[in-house]
Amino acid sequence: MHVALTGATGFLGLRLLHRLLDTHGSVTVLARAGSGSALDRITRFFELTGAPTAFTAGLPARLRVVETDLSLPRLGLSRRTFQKVADGLGAIWHSAGSINLEGDLPELRRTNLEGTRHVLELAAAGRRKPVVHHVSTAFVAGARREGVAYEDELDDASGFENAYEQSKYEAELLVHAWSRQHGRPAVVLRPSILVTDVPPHPELPSHPLMVIERILREARHAAGPTSQGQGRDTAASGGRPEAGEHGPRGPGPADRPRVRAVGHPHGRLNLLQVEHAAEVMVRLAGRTPSGGVDTYHVVHDRDVPVPTVVTLLEELASLSIDLVATRPDAPSAVEAVLDFYPGLTAYLAHRRRFDDTRVRALLGPSGVSAPVGLDYLRSGLNPRAGALQESPRTPPRASLSARPV
Repeated sequence: MHVALTGATGFLGLRLLHRLLDTHGSVTVLARAGSGSALDRITRFFELTGAPTAFTAGLPARLRVVETDLSLPRLGLSRRTFQKVADGLGAIWHSAGSINLEGDLPELRRTNLEGTRHVLELAAAGRRKPVVHHVSTAFVAGARREGVAYEDELDDASGFENAYEQSKYEAELLVHAWSRQHGRPAVVLRPSILVTDVPPHPELPSHPLMVIERILREARHAAGPTSQGQGRDTAASGGRPEAGEHGPRGPGPADRPRVRAVGHPHGRLNLLQVEHAAEVMVRLAGRTPSGGVDTYHVVHDRDVPVPTVVTLLEELASLSIDLVATRPDAPSAVEAVLDFYPGLTAYLAHRRRFDDTRVRALLGPSGVSAPVGLDYLRSGLNPRAGALQESPRTPPRASLSARPV
């Protein structure tokens, strides 16, 4: 069975491509037109992450790159080329999309909703009736911050934290409507926040926490030099700087601007290794679909406490972050700038969990991921010299633990 993949040069897409090449002799890469050589970028990723030379040398023979525009009908292809691509496929993986938490809804709909619509058109046109594997997000659960989000739930009753969540929710609705209209199966894969311990590199795509770090740094810079001394808390140390404040990671808490962010001290976020997510997704895709839409939460069995995430962001952006129950009435300069990024800090107040009973029942202990801790997260955000290396495949653990979010 021949497969096609959108988003193959993205953070998740590169790992999905790696797993798909484990089980398929060749893959059609539906690359964004005008974005440069997709084959070169894919090859460079594998070189940087330690793939064998024989593997990278064989990529030109195993990858067929078709330049497309997901925002256009027929993916911007001629009718003849569109039909030829469609007829050659047994499965389509749709991983391309925008995770821009700063984007407005019309912009995100053009990428995440219309892109999905046109990929579904490709699937409908194929004479082999290819199965659609749609990569969504666990955050279609929206702004509900407590309780359990189940795999079969899909509604907008709680609203959304940002336009990104809404655009992905609407794309899922489109997949369900397509499945009903054509009587065809589809698989919806909902990963949580994906991370890696592969250090940053200018030739590798960044992951979501790197985007948040960038926004925090930009907010601090935009607020100007007067923000550097705002909100310093020296009372606890008798008006003196805290001991050890000028350590290897830069200025200590007494030198950092203090930012109040709405959050819960007992909050938790679901962070999952991107390499493990790709492996789980490809394994799930190997199962016979039910005939309708099969939805899976691809999430970690254990959540990361919000204070751990806060500590990481404080280190990276040289800020001191205080979790507060409500938005400050008189925001500081940095806090005012952060208000321009809707949904950025909303997740610090989340205490819900994502139910993944279906995945655990199907994959058992082998579907469980290794822990994600502060040191792991630091590794994926701090540049370091030397060769980059992907994390080894996670060995199965003996048992599954209950996973709250």
